[in-house]
Amino acid sequence: MDGSTPPTLQTLLFQLDRNGTIDTKGLPTCTTAKLEGTTPSVARKRCAGALVGKGTGKARVTMPGRAPFTITSPLSFFNGPPDHGRPTLIAHGYETVPTPQALLVPITIERVAKGRYGFRAEVQLPEIAGGYGAATLAEAKIGAVRMRGGREVGYINAHCVGGRLQVQGSAKFTNGDYFPVLLTSPCHLPR
Repeated sequence: MDGSTPPTLQTLLFQLDRNGTIDTKGLPTCTTAKLEGTTPSVARKRCAGALVGKGTGKARVTMPGRAPFTITSPLSFFNGPPDHGRPTLIAHGYETVPTPQALLVPITIERVAKGRYGFRAEVQLPEIAGGYGAATLAEAKIGAVRMRGGREVGYINAHCVGGRLQVQGSAKFTNGDYFPVLLTSPCHLPR
């Protein structure tokens, strides 16, 4: 990294394999009102039953009068209240500059019929570090498992068709740059 500010990530778009499902039946929900102003540990305690994913986010911050630096935050993903029948997530991050605050991002998961894909989620990234930050990394594992009716049920479930599961994604930046991504995961058909 040369120390310059990277372009600011504006939008992430994901399309998920149509051979998957999102199962929120019986799963508690959490609201943005419950998460406002919370640190990661308080958010995870307050909405423990609705926690469906965890990860890490990093951003490069370039503030006037300071050398560029990196901030890191735990990321938490909570099952949110349905939006017109569509499942939602609330992503929670936390920054300490220029002032400590929770960053909350509501994410609606829509059903689509687009060839290989059956679900779509668009993520509008919030302003980071008062506009002086640019996201450089976000990694997370989403898919909590719980017991229902004596068997394990996942937040995200899929069955194998064609030997692979697929996610298509793209990142759009405020400078107009666009970065497409295709992720595939091999799966095994039952014998």
